[in-house]
Amino acid sequence: VQLVESGGGLVQPGGSLGLSCAASGFTFSSYVMRWYRQAPGKEREFVASIFGTSGTTNYADSVKGRFTISRDNAKNTVYLQMNSLEPADTAVYYCNAVRGTNYWGQGTQVTVSS
Repeated sequence: VQLVESGGGLVQPGGSLGLSCAASGFTFSSYVMRWYRQAPGKEREFVASIFGTSGTTNYADSVKGRFTISRDNAKNTVYLQMNSLEPADTAVYYCNAVRGTNYWGQGTQVTVSS
């Protein structure tokens, strides 16, 4: 099983960034996919989730209206489009697959700074 995040980087406040997570080794469409993040000195926190077939999404209040999670089951990939980024969004972003068992990616750094 592999989850490989990409797309992180440095962006100015108010800017946008798109993350991708490529999955392999399991039946991607059967899993709920989630994004989490962990800022320095803080606990890992939930960001967004999307169900496998219905596409139902859920967001943390802190990102609602700014972030959009989506998935392409044909490409085994989940995305996180982040707009209106704030310094408080600075964190390592992790991809997570869950269906009883939890799988995690290695994370990708997002830094929002001027």
